Amino acid sequence: MSTFFARAAQVGGAAAAMVLMLASAAFADTATLITETGAHAIEVEVADTPSEREIGLMNRESLAEGTGMLFDFRESRPVSMWMKNTLIPLDMLFVDKDGTIVRIARNAKPHSLETIPSGKTVRFVVEINGGAAATYGAKAGDKLEHSLIKGR
Repeated sequence: MSTFFARAAQVGGAAAAMVLMLASAAFADTATLITETGAHAIEVEVADTPSEREIGLMNRESLAEGTGMLFDFRESRPVSMWMKNTLIPLDMLFVDKDGTIVRIARNAKPHSLETIPSGKTVRFVVEINGGAAATYGAKAGDKLEHSLIKGR
């Protein structure tokens, strides 16, 4: 993203506004978590390349309420996550290709090298602030809606 800001500073004016708008669009997207308590919009960054998935939410000192990261593994398979270099506790929602939550790992411990397995075949993982899944009333079997999910 810093490349976008550097380019914006070079070109100035309307072009800078366009560059910043494109940068924001690349990093902001909405997913909707459907639980018994209702539909909960979550602004997500999509991590769909190996390097984006590898970095994830590492080295961030905070995560705004109602935001998170959607990891797209581009195929259904068992996955494992970890918290290396992650500074804040996170909830991890493991989601199958149709948008069904198959497992939730709650309050994953910052800096932990322990692997957190999906337990089943998944295509997506959503990371949100630790405790947010409980706030949303999320449980296995609930749904996640997003333009990448085909089972809607």
